[in-house]
Amino acid sequence: MPDHADARLRLFASIHDVSPRFESEVDALYDRLCGLLGSPRMAMLVVPDFEDAAPLTANPAYRAKLRAWADAGVEMFLHGWCHRDDSLRRGFMQKHMTAGAGEFAQLTRETAAQRLSEGQKVVEDAIGRPVAGFVAPAWLYSEGAIAALADAGFALAEDHLKVWSPASGNKVVAKGPVVTWASRSKPRILSSLMVASLARLAPSLLRDARIAVHPGDTTVPALLRSIDATYSQFVRTHRPSRYADLLS
Repeated sequence: MPDHADARLRLFASIHDVSPRFESEVDALYDRLCGLLGSPRMAMLVVPDFEDAAPLTANPAYRAKLRAWADAGVEMFLHGWCHRDDSLRRGFMQKHMTAGAGEFAQLTRETAAQRLSEGQKVVEDAIGRPVAGFVAPAWLYSEGAIAALADAGFALAEDHLKVWSPASGNKVVAKGPVVTWASRSKPRILSSLMVASLARLAPSLLRDARIAVHPGDTTVPALLRSIDATYSQFVRTHRPSRYADLLS
């Protein structure tokens, strides 16, 4: 942490959609964030079977890679089961903002509980320790999913605007929007670049700053430049932290 960084300001870095499906992209993001942060103090959001086409259970080499990252200090979160929203009636966000990625946006409590239980087992078997928490794909949750998280006793959960502890009666432990990027279309690219540039103007407004990257970001040079600039700005003022710190 730089000498002039404010210890009260914390930075939570994360890589989403960690899966054998995006192995090279995640590897590149991990190396990039380690360089920007000065350490592997980051979270990875792991999908047990991305779109039913990349099962962790069938890939011992990738499970070993996840365990090595966890041993190095990376926090591992469960990130849905397959990441895909199969519901027939999708809301505006699922249709127009997430490219069908809102897997937990309309699940019943029972279905959410099943996917949480099965996904948790797969990821914990891979990393050899409990998951740090759960983050729904696209940060979207149905009421049933929120109830199932509390039933299962996950330590932490996150959406776009907050982090909370399902195991502690859904107590909110951090507030503020996630800074992230989108690569699916030119308008989304431009809007995410604008939001990140605004965040860099006044980083201290985000006391607990959450900055998330996705595999698709690696395909757009402008996004990578923005990611570098944003993390570089925030590490000057914020201390790279673990999500578990929010519980202490």
